[in-house]
Amino acid sequence: MLKYDINSYRALFPVIKTGTIYLNHAATSPLPTKVIDAVNKYLKERSETQIDNLASFQPTLTETRGFAARLLNTTPDRIAFFGNTTNAINLLATGIEWKTGDRIILDDIEFPANVYPFLNLKRLGVEVDFVKNRDGKILLEDLEAKITPRTKLLSISHVQFLTGYRSDLKAIGELCKKRGIIFSVDAIQAAGVMPIDVQEMKIDFLATGGQKWLMSPQGIAFAYVSEEMQGRITQAYLGWTSIKNFFGEFTRYRLDLDDTARRYENGTMNFIGITSLHESLSTLLEVGIDSIEEHVLDLSDKLISELKSLGLHAYVEGSRKDRSGIISIRVPDADAYSAKLAKAKIVVAVRQGVIRVSPHFYNTEEEILTLVENLKQI
Repeated sequence: MLKYDINSYRALFPVIKTGTIYLNHAATSPLPTKVIDAVNKYLKERSETQIDNLASFQPTLTETRGFAARLLNTTPDRIAFFGNTTNAINLLATGIEWKTGDRIILDDIEFPANVYPFLNLKRLGVEVDFVKNRDGKILLEDLEAKITPRTKLLSISHVQFLTGYRSDLKAIGELCKKRGIIFSVDAIQAAGVMPIDVQEMKIDFLATGGQKWLMSPQGIAFAYVSEEMQGRITQAYLGWTSIKNFFGEFTRYRLDLDDTARRYENGTMNFIGITSLHESLSTLLEVGIDSIEEHVLDLSDKLISELKSLGLHAYVEGSRKDRSGIISIRVPDADAYSAKLAKAKIVVAVRQGVIRVSPHFYNTEEEILTLVENLKQI
């Protein structure tokens, strides 16, 4: 049974009024009216009253940092804002002291954002070991089997973008902690829809972007950096806002870095993106991530059950603990299926030959059944 009034939240999404069934949040989310209204208010103030708004924006910045911290069960001083997930991951990749022969563990179905920053380290003599997936799943025993005495870092997506498989981050975190390995997580397909506890999961570094499940525009992201990890990062890039009291002593040039993760925010920030994130995060936290997870998994249960009656199968079925908001469906011609669904105003995605369905907390079972009926007709 739903633990929130879904109709009141559906009213926040203008896309519904167009007659569209939007099931593509793993790519880009539609913007809720709260975000649109907040951005319009910001732009009006920037054009008329709060034109030079660095000081007046600080309360929104502080509160948004707090929302992001609540989402991950950490403290606001461990949160830094970035332009995208890749740039956040690059902070980690470029900040660690690497030696020739050091090794990194990835897997062979990662989204490229969590691969190229680490592949780029090959120029320093760092080697990357790819764990092979087992029918879309990345198993703990396969990760453990790749560990060598030179393994320095393991990075994985909480939820795999192609298959929807959700890794057991607590088990992986415990493994990394036991073996002295840095544990990095790309959370862009989980943050906002699946619970994340960086303390319990023993995560050292986490990055996520706002345009998917967090329902914000492109170009805004944030990272969690543990206090211990911050002590191991030698910052490759610095800016005027990286230091303490950056606005008070412009020409007293000094390497006096801020004590918090704010040190990684090197200059002018995306205030419009942060304004958007402020509204979307407050909405998601108001609904409750546990409630969102339960509803989205209920929708996936329904879809997987209905697919079987059509002779279709999802990449990841079975236990709910392995599943997420992504249901990827194997079909003979995914592009043809997607095109016909689009004509029916049902928006899904095609990724590497599969139909990817990704409902959010405001989608309904009726919408899932409409999708199934259209698949049946196709």
